[in-house]
Amino acid sequence: MEPRNSTELIVIHCAATKASMDVDAATIKDWHVNGNGWRDIGYHKVIKRSGEVEDGRDIRDSGAHAAGFNNKSIGICLVGGMADDNSAENNFTNQQWTALTALVKELLEQYPDVNVIGHNEISKKECPSFDVQEWKKGNL
Repeated sequence: MEPRNSTELIVIHCAATKASMDVDAATIKDWHVNGNGWRDIGYHKVIKRSGEVEDGRDIRDSGAHAAGFNNKSIGICLVGGMADDNSAENNFTNQQWTALTALVKELLEQYPDVNVIGHNEISKKECPSFDVQEWKKGNL
């Protein structure tokens, strides 16, 4: 484990999977470890299509989800985010939205001074396929 230096951000991601794909943290870990050669899954939490929240990396560990920000952020990944034509799509389930809201509120109790952002706010990606700042207005 490489302990995180500080916790300034919660970065919301999508798995860039189609709505028909209900992958889990173990599958994403396999992609990251065996596909990318990383030492572990890049995210700290994964929210499955059912709304089940699964643990990824140890919450105190530095992640591998947002280049340049891993040593000061927690990464949450929502399964989904890609349309059948491989474009970005907000295709998350009601259960995922409920779980995301509860998880972020819980993390904000532990880390009250963090900023919650979308991956697209610190990278040139469409991930997480929705506007996190708009979501925050109605949910946090």
